[in-house]
Amino acid sequence: MSTFTFHRKLARGIQRITSSALGPYQTAVIRIGFSATYLLFLLRELPHRHEMYGPDAPWNWDMAHQLISGNQAFSALMWSDSTVWFEIVYAIALLSAALLMVGWHTRAMSVLFMIGVLSLQNRSIFMGDGGDNVIHLMAIYLVLTRCGQVWSLDARRAARAARAVRVADADAEDDGPRRSVRRDVAGQVLWVVLGLVLTVATVTDGLGGTWWLPVLFWILWGGQGVWWAVNRYAPHSEARTLLDVVANLAHNATLVLIMAEVCLIYSTAGWYKIQGSRWQDGTALYYPLKLDSFTPWPGLSDILASSSVMVMLLTYGTVIVQVAFPFTLFNRRVKNILLVAMMCEHAGIALLLGLPFFSMAMIAADSVFLPTVFLVWLGGRVTLGRELLFSRKGKVPGQRRAVDDVEAPQHSDDEGHTLVG
Repeated sequence: MSTFTFHRKLARGIQRITSSALGPYQTAVIRIGFSATYLLFLLRELPHRHEMYGPDAPWNWDMAHQLISGNQAFSALMWSDSTVWFEIVYAIALLSAALLMVGWHTRAMSVLFMIGVLSLQNRSIFMGDGGDNVIHLMAIYLVLTRCGQVWSLDARRAARAARAVRVADADAEDDGPRRSVRRDVAGQVLWVVLGLVLTVATVTDGLGGTWWLPVLFWILWGGQGVWWAVNRYAPHSEARTLLDVVANLAHNATLVLIMAEVCLIYSTAGWYKIQGSRWQDGTALYYPLKLDSFTPWPGLSDILASSSVMVMLLTYGTVIVQVAFPFTLFNRRVKNILLVAMMCEHAGIALLLGLPFFSMAMIAADSVFLPTVFLVWLGGRVTLGRELLFSRKGKVPGQRRAVDDVEAPQHSDDEGHTLVG
């Protein structure tokens, strides 16, 4: 390869990672997957929330406060031990998960989602089944991604605003095209309210003992304000281009980090299994199938456990898939086959061992490796199914599905701040 060819490919690669946010469908899938997983978990535990994270928890508020004072973790539940405050935080966690799932002001909702996850999980660290650790990490990563580019209310709102202005420009006569920034009152109110809360939390030292979390909060809050101001007053300036480059770099770097995290989870799990005798003789799978706590379907578990061949195949198949998966990323076809195998494995764990939210979290993490072609096809099938469903009722929401549901306009961010024209 000549030096000229190398430099040209390098320049092309740099241009790609700075000019666009890669993997828009993959980040949308993990946004929907993790927010839906945590939303369903919070809804299921709604009757037991006081015993798990609230005033009636065995791990009481004083014990949690003592631990957090030592490990410097963040939890908004440590701001007060009142039941009212707990209900407010729990409601915010529920609402932010629901709004993040549908993509309403995804940047702000991703921050609130992270706050809800960290607050509840750091309040009672012994609650969870392994999937909570994955959600804990991904909630932080999602904040740095542009996960609302597609399959979100933000993308639909931005597309509709751009379409409305194109119609207005087509009707314009001698004055030329009219260009403006779509005003977003809800986004501005959110920015002001969150800024006030952040100021109070910073002054009262309520953001934990780490330095990075307050810095992250202030960068996100200040950056969103700068983004709005530039979109409003200098939409075609170099500052707007620079903000796009920074946002794309942060998104792409975080996407690579998410992929590396998933590979690390599987590789470490697989190699630890190889070293343990329980996975070599099959008892690591056999014994859980005989435990009452992990057998929601005792008859099905007994049938599986009674077959030594099935136990051996599932045991060694699990280890092989987990160890091999990070190395298959260089071969698309093999990667896709193992990806299906891992998702089926987690579905089996949800069914046989009664760990649905662990399985949902891992399937959501696996989704970052799904092919774009498949995700576009899946989105089209979902849109078609929605149209068929509502057509029977006499009304189809969003007739222009190709624009509204599949892809956001070129000049839009996760908050729906559309550059009109």
